[in-house]
Amino acid sequence: MVLSIRNHIVIPDDEIEISAIRAQGAGGQNVNKVSSAVHLRFDIKASSLPDDYKQGLLGYSDRRISRDGVIIIKAQRFRTQEKNRQDAKQRLIDLVLAATLKRKTRKATRPTRSSQSKRMDKKTKRGRTKTLRGRVDIE
Repeated sequence: MVLSIRNHIVIPDDEIEISAIRAQGAGGQNVNKVSSAVHLRFDIKASSLPDDYKQGLLGYSDRRISRDGVIIIKAQRFRTQEKNRQDAKQRLIDLVLAATLKRKTRKATRPTRSSQSKRMDKKTKRGRTKTLRGRVDIE
């Protein structure tokens, strides 16, 4: 089996390490017996992803990506192990796509002259109002 990221980019299942762990939180006695949560580990450097995808992932700032370049996803949203396994794989796909998304560069803009003068006029008027609130000396 392979995990399809886009139509020509796939991750083989042997590059994804999935292990079952016990889920945290409430659940009664069942939570202590059944390992329904899933730990997914994916080594970016050792993967067969294209180099631009690898660089995008390694440069992406996310707490799920370790310093060693390993993605660690813990899925425990569902009660069954199979659904958590699918959820972890989907979250891996979403992370890869988010890391390789090309963002538009921000163009620096300047405020117009009229907006600057309006802002200064408002500041002056506000300051004058506050000055008039001061103590009045009666002699």
